[in-house]
Amino acid sequence: MTDDRERWNEKYSSDDQFELPEDPIPELERRIDTLPDGRALDVATGTGRNAICLATQGYDVEAVDVSDEALERARRWADERDADVEWIRADLTDPDSGFDLEADAYDLITVSFFAALDLLPDLKEALAPGGVLVYEHHLRSSEPVEIGPSSDRHRYRSNDLLRACLDLTILTYEERRCAVNDGTAAVMTLVARNSSGGAQSYPDLSRERT
Repeated sequence: MTDDRERWNEKYSSDDQFELPEDPIPELERRIDTLPDGRALDVATGTGRNAICLATQGYDVEAVDVSDEALERARRWADERDADVEWIRADLTDPDSGFDLEADAYDLITVSFFAALDLLPDLKEALAPGGVLVYEHHLRSSEPVEIGPSSDRHRYRSNDLLRACLDLTILTYEERRCAVNDGTAAVMTLVARNSSGGAQSYPDLSRERT
């Protein structure tokens, strides 16, 4: 068992269970009606909040996580919501894990609270033409935060992800402090489309963020 797999299994199986938000990425939920339909990949799915949301919206969803314990909790939660998801135990940072990202395969890729800048070239290549990446992660902050990694090593610096995705069309990028579960977190959210050109179409977001 890899060190990461063992570490995350321990987190998810402990009596004081590791808790992720129950709701999907807010910007994913807000934009769901404007995103391309089809095949979706949820990276580091955890307990499956993004994957289950997408499955109930009609997507053909694959959800990947390194932790067996997390995937078991996700399966139970999906069964309760009658959500059909293909759950895959793999470490995307390990080329020998048995899961290879297909080029041009996914209409939507979601990543939540997973530091994966080294994986971004492969994730971007896996986007179908016009496909969208929705990514949420913790930020380094000069102000105190209660939620997120204990070390800045696993947090992004301001604009790290934005700079890494400038070869995509940036639909939104935001850095903010916000409530996550019962604490305050510093979080960035990026929504970017696999498209290029000076004149493009843009979704009409008439629904205000809650």
